[in-house]
Amino acid sequence: MKKIRANTKIIETLTSKSTLKQQIYDNTCAAFRLLKNELFRITEDLNGKLADEDPRVQLRYVDHGEFTAELKVAGDLLIFSMHSNIFQFDRDHEIWKTEYIKDDPSAGYSGVINMYNFLSDSFKYNRMEDVGYLVARIFINKNNHFFVQGKRQSGFNYTTLGANVLDQQSIQEIVKASVQYCLDFDLLVPPYEAVKLVTVGQIHQNISDAKQTTGKRLGFQFKVDDVDR
Repeated sequence: MKKIRANTKIIETLTSKSTLKQQIYDNTCAAFRLLKNELFRITEDLNGKLADEDPRVQLRYVDHGEFTAELKVAGDLLIFSMHSNIFQFDRDHEIWKTEYIKDDPSAGYSGVINMYNFLSDSFKYNRMEDVGYLVARIFINKNNHFFVQGKRQSGFNYTTLGANVLDQQSIQEIVKASVQYCLDFDLLVPPYEAVKLVTVGQIHQNISDAKQTTGKRLGFQFKVDDVDR
């Protein structure tokens, strides 16, 4: 009898969680398709206007398939990456304190779309040591509700889960905020102490394939980066 009850519980859990996660996955896929459509649209729109200003400055959109897309904007490259798995927030996360999640804990499961900022030259010259920055990430749940977690001063709205449904307008605002955010921060000269010594091997390597670790230094940090505080 205990074995039967145990099997029944396992089956119920598998069925309910699998259905939940599949619904979230479908919502996340639909959101990513909206995102890619917007990336294509904004590329066509802005390139038409930039042609009259400076034809050398053009956006370039590349669809890399089901989980990845990129948008080149001047010297910046925005990589949009959808994760194939579904996540639950850790128990210390602020989201568990909201009435929305207290009323329905299953709404705390989410799919994730990450947005990274790289220098376009990092990919052009295959500089494997160069670093990129996580600009923001979009969380989408079973109800197609979402919120955006981003860096401070990033200009992203939609910071409360349960208040907004993901649609074309919200995707458009997120994409524009991402582009503007990256354009507002320039590449900074590295500290002298960080580059004052170089080996013969590094120089030979730089000559052969232009490898030198490079990345933007943004004017602020993620909370998770504040390790000295």
